[in-house]
Amino acid sequence: MSDKLSDVQARLDSVQDLAAVVGAMRGIAAARAREARARLDGIRTCADTIAQAIGAALTLEQGDSAGTPDLARANGGRIVIVLCAEQGFVGAFNEHLVAAAERQSGARATEYFFVGDRGALIAKARGMRIAWCAPMIAHASEMPGLGDRLTDALYRRLARGGVDRVTMLHATPQATEPIEIVIKTLLPFDFSRFARTAAGQAPLTTLPLPRLLARLAEEYIYTQLCEAVLLSFAAENEARLFAMTSAQHNVRTKLAELTGQYRRLRQEEITAEIIELSAQGVAEPDGHER
Repeated sequence: MSDKLSDVQARLDSVQDLAAVVGAMRGIAAARAREARARLDGIRTCADTIAQAIGAALTLEQGDSAGTPDLARANGGRIVIVLCAEQGFVGAFNEHLVAAAERQSGARATEYFFVGDRGALIAKARGMRIAWCAPMIAHASEMPGLGDRLTDALYRRLARGGVDRVTMLHATPQATEPIEIVIKTLLPFDFSRFARTAAGQAPLTTLPLPRLLARLAEEYIYTQLCEAVLLSFAAENEARLFAMTSAQHNVRTKLAELTGQYRRLRQEEITAEIIELSAQGVAEPDGHER
């Protein structure tokens, strides 16, 4: 009986340790999701400022025959940027994103830029052509650095030609599954979606209009990439929060089961000890029955 009791006690201690780990992971995931959300307003304000600058620059277009620049060379290829999770315990988060990215290829020659090593591993197993890969951020404060690396890699690839379209896929934060996936077209850059500034004093410029618009478009794409990184990071941590909440429920159920089993075994052990003591009490000191 004591062997069974000690075994249940050991299992109970192990599950209690697991409950502490799950609770800690749940807390970390929630904190990181909040941190990412808190930084979204800043990057969106930056994007709005650049959008206003593009609108102001577009008012100069009538006097410039060069028109808006073409940032991607029309040769039929496509780049698909996929933002996945870096760490585990996120359910089918990566699988959903990789499957959606795979559907983007169609008849085009497609190269994939992956952020998040776990997603890249799944893509390699599926035979997808990965041209560039980088780890997903571990903290929201690392977003600008990843945005720089991703933007630099994208424009280095565009400079070599053979690409006329760039698409980005990422998840958005929500507390339940399945995840919501956003698909954005980065290139060709759609200048028509920016409202032209009302007539007034023309802005002062020192660059030719096509070059100015190209620079502003590149900055705007950078803000879109940074925003997507934050949204994906928040979504990853909310997926982990959801998984840890489910795990916490299962751990609590197991704890209740083991606690009940421990109490039953302990009661049986106490009962056995009482019976043994009672049996000894009815015997004479010399070993004869009364």
